[in-house]
Amino acid sequence: MNNSPLDFGRLRRRLAAGEATLGTFTGLASPVSAEVCAAAGADWVLLDLEHGAGGEEQLRTTVPAAAAYGVPTVVRVESAARIRIGRALDQGVAGVMLPRLDTAAEVEEAIRHLRYPPAGDRGVATYNRSCRFALDPEALDRAGEILGVVQIESVAALNEVEAIAALDGADVLFVGPRDLSHDLGVPGQFGAPVYQQALERVRKAAADHGKACGLLVNDGAAAAAKRAEGWTFIGIGSDSTLLAAALSSALDRARA
Repeated sequence: MNNSPLDFGRLRRRLAAGEATLGTFTGLASPVSAEVCAAAGADWVLLDLEHGAGGEEQLRTTVPAAAAYGVPTVVRVESAARIRIGRALDQGVAGVMLPRLDTAAEVEEAIRHLRYPPAGDRGVATYNRSCRFALDPEALDRAGEILGVVQIESVAALNEVEAIAALDGADVLFVGPRDLSHDLGVPGQFGAPVYQQALERVRKAAADHGKACGLLVNDGAAAAAKRAEGWTFIGIGSDSTLLAAALSSALDRARA
């Protein structure tokens, strides 16, 4: 089991203990890209199936590629549909990010999809990576190892953030900066008071209920500032944006 690509709940335990973690989004539809990010020292990689360039088939190769460096994969599913979540879980992901949920009731229903009956309604099978292809059927008793990441990206979700934070299985409250700022009427204005107040409300709700809080930032300096404020699940850009920014900067210097 030491050589397994599975995380066995380590990421969830780190966050529950209050440890700050840093990762990045991967959307280039390339397991090599995810491997590069893992090799660079990320605490986790987040495969983005909502906005990324590929589909669920990437999980087959992304999970072991990142795990070769001891780095777990979290997946942002395209929707909170039971079958979409179950397909990702069977491929051995360490956690699931749930996008575009607006109420505590919707989140509670989605969290049920992370767990086997009777606690939830995840489909039960053992011939998959999450059960080491039937070699580890006891994995069915360890569904609590899965990290549940709930996005707070609408005013509706913000208005219920305390109730969402109180839910068992909502382990991380994750702000989608662009979505939330747009819904607040200040698109991309991350210094706007209404947006800053929203961030503080999410951070406080997470702290009050012993949960982690996270968000996406552009660079390391911004990540350091958020760590200092108590954010512990921080995404630094994505494989595509970091590549584009690095090459653009290098070209600018070369042409200056």
